[in-house]
Amino acid sequence: MTGTQLAEVMAELAALEDPKMRAANEKRGDDHGLNLSKLRAVAKRLKTQQDLARELWATGDTAARLLALLVCRPKAFTRDELDTMLREARAPKVHDWLVNYVVKKSPHAEELRLAWFDDPDPVVASAGWALTTERVTRKPDGLDLPGLLDVIEAEMKQAPDRLQWAMNHTLAQIGIDHPGQRTRAIDIGERLEVLKDYPTPPNCTSPFAPIWITEMVRRQS
Repeated sequence: MTGTQLAEVMAELAALEDPKMRAANEKRGDDHGLNLSKLRAVAKRLKTQQDLARELWATGDTAARLLALLVCRPKAFTRDELDTMLREARAPKVHDWLVNYVVKKSPHAEELRLAWFDDPDPVVASAGWALTTERVTRKPDGLDLPGLLDVIEAEMKQAPDRLQWAMNHTLAQIGIDHPGQRTRAIDIGERLEVLKDYPTPPNCTSPFAPIWITEMVRRQS
């Protein structure tokens, strides 16, 4: 890997910057101005390059970090590297892609899920909950679903936004995927009213858990 390639890639990202896109993204807390389809096209051309991915991440630039997550080799990161990266990833899109595109594919995913789940930093804890949602759906054996519902019932209402969103997703997925817990999951959602008034575009499903659960179960039947 040469510094020349990194400089060329950074220049290419700078050339793709769109002020209108940046303004829209910044409303969501993401400090970049790239069209993500164009970013994916750059990643497709570069293919997998783990060394470049590490250099892009080290710049601290949000667009560069998003590209890094597209060209990296997820299984090449150590547990400690992923933990450090998550704690550095404050932009919501970087955090989301890191968890979904990299950590979920890592052999360290379960160890990190357990480490992050109760972290005092709510953004880190939200990653633990996102990995828990994945297990609720794909590998529920060994999970204490009633215990998860107990925590959601006690803590979701007061949780900071990103943690609340992740806990709500776990609640909905428990209700969708586990019929024995469905009535309780819907009841918790109805009583807590988290995201009940969330603005939902036409033809989209509300993130309010009782509506979300009911609609997804209807589609599956």
